Amino acid sequence: MGKTVRMISSDGFISACAVDATDIVARAHEIHGTSATASAALGRVLAVTSLIGGGIKVDGGSVTVRFNGNGAGGRIIAVAECDGSVRGCVDNPHVDLPRRPDGKLDVGGFIGHEGSLTVVKDLRMRDPYVGMVEIVGGEVAEDVAAYFVESEQIPTACAAGVLVAGDGAIVSAGAYLVQLLPGAPEEFAEKLEGAVMRAGTVTQLLGAGSGPEEILEKLLEGFEPRKLEEYDAVYRCGCSLERVERALISSGKKALEEMIAEGHGAEVSCQFCDRVYRFTTENLTELLKKATN
Repeated sequence: MGKTVRMISSDGFISACAVDATDIVARAHEIHGTSATASAALGRVLAVTSLIGGGIKVDGGSVTVRFNGNGAGGRIIAVAECDGSVRGCVDNPHVDLPRRPDGKLDVGGFIGHEGSLTVVKDLRMRDPYVGMVEIVGGEVAEDVAAYFVESEQIPTACAAGVLVAGDGAIVSAGAYLVQLLPGAPEEFAEKLEGAVMRAGTVTQLLGAGSGPEEILEKLLEGFEPRKLEEYDAVYRCGCSLERVERALISSGKKALEEMIAEGHGAEVSCQFCDRVYRFTTENLTELLKKATN
C-alpha cells in the first residue's frame, strides 16, 4: 500500500500532499518486469498520478497521465481513481539505459526530452478536462510542475523519486506536490523554494525514515500545516472478463467474424496488469450474437 497524506497551511494559501509509493512501484515492477530505468520512470509517473487522482473529490472521478516522449521507453501511461489507487504501463518495460555521469538512472533519456505530457481529468461531467504541455526534460517532476503552471495556472513544486537496488528490487519510491492557492503572498514562493532545497530528494527523505507526514512538515515548516486526511493507495487494475467482453463487442461485427473465421479463438492481454483473457471460438460466437442484437 502507498501511504498518502494531505495538508494545508493554517492560512489556507498552500496545499500539499505526499505519498510513499514503494509498494505501488514494487507491484508495477513485479507485473511488468521493468528494468531499473523503466522502474524509475514508470514509478515516478505512478506516484505523481496517484497524488493527482486522490485530489479529485468526485465519486467515480479519475485522472490519466500520459508521457509521449521521444526516448527509448516509448509512452508511459498511468491512471488513478479518486481514492488514489493507480495503475500504469510503459511501451518498452525491458529497455534499460546506462546511468548518467552523476550515477543516477537516466529517466530523462528513457522518457525523452521532446514530446508531450497529457493530463485527462474525468470529473464525471459531459466532457473530460484535457490539458497538454510540451515535455520540459523528461524527468517527470519538473514536467508535472510545468503542466500545473501552464495548463491550470497553479504554481507548483513537485518532486518524485524511485531508488532501485542492484538486483532490480524497489528500495523506496514516492512523490510530493506543493501548490500555492489563489491569494498567496508573493514571498511564499521564495520561502517554499528554500524549504524544497533544504529538504533533499524524495528518496533521501524516505531513506532517512521520513514518511509522507514528516516530509510535508519539513516542506511547510513555518506555515503551521494542518493534516486534512491520510489514506492508503494501492496498485489496482479494474480489468474484468465483463469489460474485455464489452471491448470485443465494441470492436464490431466484422472484427469478431474475422476472429471466428480464423478458428483459433482469441487472447486479450490487459496492458496494466498483464492478465490474459482467453476466448474460444464458441465464446466469440456468443459475443457476435450480442453485437448483432
